[in-house]
This record gives sequence, C-alpha cells and structure tokens, in this order.
Amino acid sequence: MKNISKSIALIPLSFLAINQEIKAAEKWNILWLSCEDIDPILSCYGAKGIKTPNIDRLAKEGIRYTQAYATVAVSGASRSSIITGMYPARIGTQNMRTGPFGGSYRAPEVETYTNDAGFKDVLGRTVPQYSAVLPDGVKCFSEYMRNAGYYCTNRDKCDYQFNCPITAWDEIGTATSTYDSPNKPAGMPFFSVINHMTSHESYIWVNKDKPMLVNRDSVDIPAYFPDIDVVRQDVGRKYSNVVELDKQIGEKLADLEKKGLLDKTIIIFWSDHGGPLLRQKRAVTNSGLQVPLIVRFPDKRMAGTVVNELVSLMDLGPTVLSIAGIQPPKYMDGKAFLGKYKSKTPRKYHFGSSDRFEEAFDMTRSVLDGRFVYVKNFHPELPLIYRHKYREQMEMNMSLINLNKAGKLSGDAAYIFMKTKPVEELYDLKTDPYEINNLAGKAEYNEKLIELRNALTKWQNDIQDKGFIPELDLVKSMWPGLVQPTTASVQFSKGKQQRIILSSSTVGASIAYQQGSSIGGTYWKLYKAPLILKSGEKIVARAVRIGYKTSEIGTYSAN
Repeated sequence: MKNISKSIALIPLSFLAINQEIKAAEKWNILWLSCEDIDPILSCYGAKGIKTPNIDRLAKEGIRYTQAYATVAVSGASRSSIITGMYPARIGTQNMRTGPFGGSYRAPEVETYTNDAGFKDVLGRTVPQYSAVLPDGVKCFSEYMRNAGYYCTNRDKCDYQFNCPITAWDEIGTATSTYDSPNKPAGMPFFSVINHMTSHESYIWVNKDKPMLVNRDSVDIPAYFPDIDVVRQDVGRKYSNVVELDKQIGEKLADLEKKGLLDKTIIIFWSDHGGPLLRQKRAVTNSGLQVPLIVRFPDKRMAGTVVNELVSLMDLGPTVLSIAGIQPPKYMDGKAFLGKYKSKTPRKYHFGSSDRFEEAFDMTRSVLDGRFVYVKNFHPELPLIYRHKYREQMEMNMSLINLNKAGKLSGDAAYIFMKTKPVEELYDLKTDPYEINNLAGKAEYNEKLIELRNALTKWQNDIQDKGFIPELDLVKSMWPGLVQPTTASVQFSKGKQQRIILSSSTVGASIAYQQGSSIGGTYWKLYKAPLILKSGEKIVARAVRIGYKTSEIGTYSAN
C-alpha cells in the first residue's frame, strides 16, 4: 500500500487536472424516482417495524436529507411548485383541484373545462374548472433542460394545476416515456421522471385485502390516533404499501444496472408530500409536509452523507438545473442545494400553505425552522379535521369521525378533532414529534412565537399571497370574463442565410414544432433557434403559454 501511495503521488498534476475536466464535461443522466404520500417511514430514516433495503441502498450510496419539506401537503399544488420552482401561493396554484388534470397528461386538443366544478370559494360562489395562468415567462423547468440538450420524459405524472404545455417534455404519458425510450437520440443525456403510485392515499383502501407485508403490531401509531384495531390495520397497510414501493424501486435499480445506466445516472428519490392519513395529507404541520429525499451520484460522491439543512421540494428544479450546469432563472423561489449554482445561503425557514381541497375550504399557513412549527389559522371558526369525501373512503378515517361524534375519543386521540382552531399553533418537534401540545399560549415560548409569526407575515407580503383573493376573483384575473385566453399563433419569417424564425406575440410563450417527415407524429420539438429547411420542406408549429389555450397549428413551406 505504501508503494502504491508513492506512485499516485508521482502522477503529474496536469494529468489529474485534465481528468477532472473530462469528468466535469460529462453530462450524467438524471432520473427522478418519485412517489406519493409518504413521510420518512423508511428504515434508513430510523422508522420502526419496516425494512426498505432498496431505498436504504440509495441512502448508503448517496446523500440523505433529514429536513426536506413540501410546500403543500397535496399532490397537485405541491407538484406545481416542483415543476416551476415557485411557491403555489405566489403563482395562484394553491387550491386543489383547479381542473380535470389529475395525474394524467391532457393534449392541447382536449383543453376543456366545466362551468361548475362543484367547488365553492370563501364567499360561497361556484368556482369553475380552470388552468392556472402563471406570471409572464414562468416555464416548466424541464423546458430549460430540453433547451440544454437533455431528452426529457415523464411517464405519467403531470399534476400541476394547469394543463401541461407540449414544450415541457419530449415524451409524456406513454409506456415508452421513460429513460430507455427508443426515440431518444443516441448519446443524448436524459432527464426522466418515473412516479410510483403504490404509496398513494387511495391504495390504503384499494389494497386493503392484500396480504400485510409488515407486522402491524410493530409499527408506530401517531399519538393523535387511538391504538385500536382499525387504526393498526390502515397504518399497517400504509407501511405495507411502502414495502411494495421499495420493491419497485429495487426493480428500477436492477434495470438501470442491467442496461449499464446505473453508473451514468444521478438518481433523486422523493415523495410529493407527507403521509396519507388524517392530520398528515393536506396538513401544514410537519406531519403533512416532511418527506424523504435522497440523491445518489454515479461516482457515489458524499456516499452516506446526512444533511440536516432545510430543503424544499421547490428546490428540486433549480438543483437539477444546477447539476446540469444551467443557471436557474432568477424568478424562481427554489434554491439549488447541489451543483454548480448551489445556493450559498441555506434556508432559515420553510413555508407551507393549505387552502381549498376539492369541496373543503380553509386557509392556513405555516413556518418550520427545523425544530419548531408555527401555524396561522385564517379561519379558526372551522374544525381542524373537515369532512372530505375522497379521504373518507379510508376505513379508519370514518371510524375515527364516528368515534368522535359519539364522544368516545379522549386525550391525545381527541386533539385533532377540535371543533374550532386556535388562531396560532406552535409545536416543538424535539419534545413533541406528533404536534399535539400547542405552545402558542405559553410565556416561555413567546419569543419564538413572535419570530415565526413575523417571518410568516414577511413571507406572505413578499410573495403577495394569493390565498387572500377569493378564488372566483382569482380565476377572473387569470381568465377575463371566465374565458380562457388563447396563445397567439406562430408567425414565420425569414432571417439571415434563409433561416426560418418562429415567434408568437403572446408574452412568455414557448413554441413547439415538427419538421419534414416528423409532421403528424406524436412528438414535438422545442423551438430554440432559427431553422434550416430543405427545398420543398414544411414546418408545422404551435405556441403555448402556461394557463393559456395552445394556439392552432401553423404551417410554413420552404417553397
């Protein structure tokens, strides 16, 4: 070993520098292995009663973040912040759900909305379905990846609160829309998203008759639930679904290894928000916002590292751009936590929001600093646990609601069923991990309360929190006269050396096109620069701005 060390020491520094430059110039693939509705109930995070060896492998070979949070504890609003790098309450995507998007991609030809979505705003007025119109120039960050030469695919999850623009992805919503797409040009790096539904809230009742994959008597029951059979059954199912998720992650790792991609691909594992149970999903507390987040590099740099700094899922987009060597746009609220453009200042606070969830209206905001959680309830007259048809398909939820009605819940198990809410809540996660002892009225915590209250007020002013705008008025500001605006058609003009320039008069619009033999196919290229056409060759193009209706197809012929 001594001789080997001497030999290494004799290698010229110039050679090492050249080797480092070659490595720096390599464009690794980037793969998101995302999932639904899980808090950090993984064995690598110290969870009891569960074994997740494949996700544990990612943590062992990668970087594990212990203080990662969603901006909203529900998928559509959370993913709107992930794809844009912006707070939902800033861009008007905070209400769930806005349109008929769900998790699926809707082609421009089916941008249809109903006048009555069955939802009411704070003034009791009917809210129509709509696609949120984002500020000028705000784009899906994947478009920047496409522009930089990455082949971007998303297999099936475009739950953004707006119709996904055709410029966001090279492929979307098909069986081939993944990292090994046969349509990807040879040698082109990919950015790919594969979402796993297995851990979603709905799978607690969908999978209720499947064999249990954990010992339900060994899993932790949060203090805000009574330890009764129906609760252990559904909590056990939650853990079992995560075991199934881990198996699926293992299958992806094996496939990457088989195809020679594992050592060429950065893998980022995350969940869209916290757990699927009552006082978890849709809540602004730690139980609803905290998520697992793991990043594994092909060269296993920082393997086994644990990072305790605050990270937002909203930071994922800027971080992917940073890793790819692309400077994140200044308009983004998200901060890169890795890569060339890693932020020099870690987050001091993380902010969460909660507004309308389908038919249930409320408005709450939160601040987390890694230990304390502050909650401001803007409608304290409403109960903490409101009625919500979708989640009441879960057996334990209805059982707890009925037990509460019958006055059979007491102590910590009765806490979340408060009939009205305090204006302010404050929890110390170090001494109260289940957030059931409100410290807001205790004098010894007054300094922390004021600090977090002021931080929240400043943040709401900074982002011009759209939660204060009644939703129907918000929609009218986006869709004048409740009519969806339309992106102006593509204009074709000749530039230097007979190059064809594509443009749209709609501010902030992007353009997709097909050329020559690709016309009429499924895939649209992202317009980046003037095009060259052969004699007699055609181009078809359409323009899109997020929230606007996609323009009609325009055609240009070289003749």
